[in-house]
Amino acid sequence: MIRPVYCIAALLLMVAPVRASGQYRLPSDERVKAILAEQVGPKHAAGVVIGLMEADGSTRILSAGKADNGALVLDGHSVFEIGSITKTFTNAILADMVRKGEVSLDDPVQKYLPSTVKIPTRNGKEITLLDLATASSGLPGMPSNFKPKDPTNPYADYTVAQMYEFLSGYTLTRDIGARYEYSNLGMGLLGHALALKAGKSYDALVEERVLKPLGMKDTKIELTPDQKRRLALGHNPAGTVVANWDLPTLAGAGALRSTVTDMLKYLAANLDSTSKPLGTTLAFTHTSRRPTTSPTLTMGLGWHILKSPGGSVVWHNGGTGGYRTFMGFDLAKRVGVVVLSNSAISVDDIGLHVVDSLVPLTKPPVERKEVAIDAALLSRYEGTYQLTPQLQLMVTVENGSLMIAATGQNKLRGRPYGEKDFFVPEAQAEFSFVLGDDGKATQLIFRQPGGQMVAKKVQ
Repeated sequence: MIRPVYCIAALLLMVAPVRASGQYRLPSDERVKAILAEQVGPKHAAGVVIGLMEADGSTRILSAGKADNGALVLDGHSVFEIGSITKTFTNAILADMVRKGEVSLDDPVQKYLPSTVKIPTRNGKEITLLDLATASSGLPGMPSNFKPKDPTNPYADYTVAQMYEFLSGYTLTRDIGARYEYSNLGMGLLGHALALKAGKSYDALVEERVLKPLGMKDTKIELTPDQKRRLALGHNPAGTVVANWDLPTLAGAGALRSTVTDMLKYLAANLDSTSKPLGTTLAFTHTSRRPTTSPTLTMGLGWHILKSPGGSVVWHNGGTGGYRTFMGFDLAKRVGVVVLSNSAISVDDIGLHVVDSLVPLTKPPVERKEVAIDAALLSRYEGTYQLTPQLQLMVTVENGSLMIAATGQNKLRGRPYGEKDFFVPEAQAEFSFVLGDDGKATQLIFRQPGGQMVAKKVQ
């Protein structure tokens, strides 16, 4: 899904070498290649391309793995879905429109929508563009009428009319601006509203305001025939090729595709507030504006800002059905990294470690061995478990095996290593169930390298 990738990558922070001049340096090619060999080999079914930008503006591009099942080689011109990194482009548009006096951050989003649409309010307060940009609008992660006909391309058939219907009938459950909740709906609505204000499609708007000014000719929603030939095929955690995603209504939340070469242009503009033509505009999006649920993390306009012992990293990640991506940079050190992968396994820890090497790579999971258990026990684990407001885990029993699927993802087999404990090697994940008095599961404990989350059974 278009969301922060819930791999629970460790956000702890080994100091990289520093030149005698004091200029911070990113890890060497040899170190990055070792990281990719260590991380991509055992974890990823496909491949990774990584772009690094040093403080002097020089860049390096390295890759590992494969683009598809054929002869296509991964390099800086390989095309990937970048997922939720698109949200930062939506906020770059917002910043440009604010600086040009076309909109204000305090404008209610209602102002830019048809009068027939009724955006929910609470306690006399309206949802503003700033609320949407900082994931604090009170809107849920996804609308309740989001019911894709094709789970392999889940956003493709969600219409503007459906979004309007949901918004007009939704009742906010908390005060606007009171709490951070990552929302694809909110960011998709922001992109939609800005496009209506500009009188053009989101595709045309992002091209006009961001892509064309920065010379990003390989960043598109609709790919050209040449870009399609360079598309790295997406893979699920099991290594199976999966469909690409289309987001006609919520484009501002995650519809863009790009290359590492193009994304390094975007990174350069974000790192230099004096650069023309968008440096000042992009710098406007880096200011901390709202807290999150973590004391070390705040929200800028679309960007997450992580405070660490090594400084502050401005970052965003992305995930669609067959891709995981990361972009992060340290404004003080003037270094940054882009990581694009055509496998649905997180690259957050790679990106965070490279840009701020006080962030450790996640350790490999404990080696598990599958054991035999009574298949009759499996039915007590069936159900739907709420991992986050926008992410559910569906547990079913099929042909004597426990199957687990995250929202919008393919099913994977849970392999038992205990009566209530299962592991999924393709996703580097483990699951343990907590039983109630009736002997049926009430909770699921989800673990991946770096931490764990508890999901309550909701049905």
